[in-house]
Amino acid sequence: MASTSSLTLSQALLARTIFSDGSTQSSDYRLTTPRSRRVLPTRLNRSLRVSSAAVETIGTPAETSLLEKSVNTIRFLAIDAVEKANSGHPGLPMGCAPMGHVLYDEIMRYNRKNPYWFNRDRFVLSAGHGCMLQYALLHLAGYDSVQEDDLKNFRQWRSRTPGHPENFETPGVEVTTGPLGQGIANAVGLALTEKFNKPNNEIVDHYTYYYFSIFYGDGCQMEGVANEACSLARHWGLGKLIAFYDDNHISIGGDTEIAFTENVEEHFKGRGWHVIWIKIGNTGYDEIRASIKEGKGVKDKPTLIKVIYYLDVTNNANLYNVYDSALGAMEVDATRKNLTWPHEPFHVPKDGATLETEWNVKFLKLIITGKLSTRWKKTYTPVSPVDATRNLSQQNLNALVKVLPGFLSGSASLASSNMTLLKMYGNFQKDTPEERNLWFGVREHGMGAICNGITHHSPDLILYCATFFVFTDYMRAAIRMSVLIIYVMTHDSIGIGENGSTHQPIEHLASFRAMPNVFMLRPADGNETAGAYKVVILNRNTPSIIAHSPEKLPQLPGTSIEGVEKGDNSSGNNPDIVLIETDSELEIALKKDEKAVRVVSLVSWELFDNQSDIVGSKGKAIEIDRFGASAPAGRLYKEFGLIPEAIVTAAKELC
Repeated sequence: MASTSSLTLSQALLARTIFSDGSTQSSDYRLTTPRSRRVLPTRLNRSLRVSSAAVETIGTPAETSLLEKSVNTIRFLAIDAVEKANSGHPGLPMGCAPMGHVLYDEIMRYNRKNPYWFNRDRFVLSAGHGCMLQYALLHLAGYDSVQEDDLKNFRQWRSRTPGHPENFETPGVEVTTGPLGQGIANAVGLALTEKFNKPNNEIVDHYTYYYFSIFYGDGCQMEGVANEACSLARHWGLGKLIAFYDDNHISIGGDTEIAFTENVEEHFKGRGWHVIWIKIGNTGYDEIRASIKEGKGVKDKPTLIKVIYYLDVTNNANLYNVYDSALGAMEVDATRKNLTWPHEPFHVPKDGATLETEWNVKFLKLIITGKLSTRWKKTYTPVSPVDATRNLSQQNLNALVKVLPGFLSGSASLASSNMTLLKMYGNFQKDTPEERNLWFGVREHGMGAICNGITHHSPDLILYCATFFVFTDYMRAAIRMSVLIIYVMTHDSIGIGENGSTHQPIEHLASFRAMPNVFMLRPADGNETAGAYKVVILNRNTPSIIAHSPEKLPQLPGTSIEGVEKGDNSSGNNPDIVLIETDSELEIALKKDEKAVRVVSLVSWELFDNQSDIVGSKGKAIEIDRFGASAPAGRLYKEFGLIPEAIVTAAKELC
């Protein structure tokens, strides 16, 4: 039994958790790592205990006066922070404060002293521009990551309260949500991960709650990725996903009818979701509670709770400019009078409540602690000396799954072409959640964003997802927001041939090399393919992209797994000239003239750059600077000048 603690509002008005050892001391944890978009909080904080947990806390609601005071505290923390920053979006926090309060105070399971407790309920604010709602809730719930000074530094340089929530900056924030629609898909991934339970051993047992809204003409519900993800949520039967739809008909340009007139309620019913309607979101606390209870009672499908509220607390109620900018001194004063709030900015009343909780949880150590299996083999020898690297990739993937618990496969309906199927496992479906092959259908953007959610939930569910390299155009936003995912991209050159220019990636390799914090690898044969997988499995800091060829390539002299770890393999000593190539073009470079030539297979620029500077003051690039064409692969290489003769000519010009 945990001890009982009397907490003030400034410490934990909304807190529903206590340490298992009875301690009520503040955590010493502070976010001290460098600003890095990719680093997950569980990686930053392995020393935090993950064994303490809270039980579900649906109980007696606070008395009406305290409840209203709590909700208005949330509202004015948001108003004051936006006002001080002279930037931000106060409308969503003001309108959604009642729902947020009920969730954090009465419904959700979490541990404010250990934000990374494995079986916590997840809250995702997909409409990230309204992040002052989440910051206020975290502050009042007693999270060390959001202190009063953090609220006062909202949207300021190196603050822990940026203008859109970022999970690596603010413990308690589950996922980074910026581009609208990403958070919805992340939430689907989080909820999907909850289903990865073995029969009779349900280790993961949490709910996922998220808000999504249509405050902008391109709001979450209008984004294609949201529709892709919500379609899969019903297909997979994600009964522990509960979404709150903020139906206020306000956008930055005025009424949403300017660009959005669909019936969202009927849309979700037609999609197979359970739909509930709250008609008075401002003060309908009992209705909010009842709706959540009803949603939790539906086990075989996700729930949408449509909420209508009106900002009748301001003089400019329900005008679009209330939602996306500071209210201004006069409007703030008027709102304080309307809500009988005489307090100074950032004031939190000193009321409080006594809370008591106890817990008991099972753990899957490997997935929670983030340690790779010691049985992971360091080398794999390709079976065939001549093969497409996508086929060699499949050999590696199916070897890895035997020794890596939590190794998962995903493909956008192209597993048989990407060669990514894990052969010893079946397909993940709502009735077979223990299987490891995820089928996303033709939903590349949804796949990328859902995979982000899965990996946010548990970074050591080592996940890869696959499609044709050219189709990364459909998922670039998710990749840019990505976490520790391995992207297996096949058909990576004009060698795809007759499919034509629409399927031939040209600019993609350079664009991903330019994208910050992404490992881009392009192996040329079996040794390099094995080396690429060794590198990306051991790289637990950034996402990785491995591009594979569709055509058969020979096993090349001089390549090795160890060379890939440096970023390159090379052949030849005391050269007159150095040729740098990757993947299918490497074979061309090796067909060299009589010159003394060193051929470098540059598998990864990122790894290569970690070495000493490249020596040499002049060089030539042989590349494609236009879209491809439809023709056999050999003809395309000739027409685009990717042939040995062209390389020899260019090399002689440099000598």
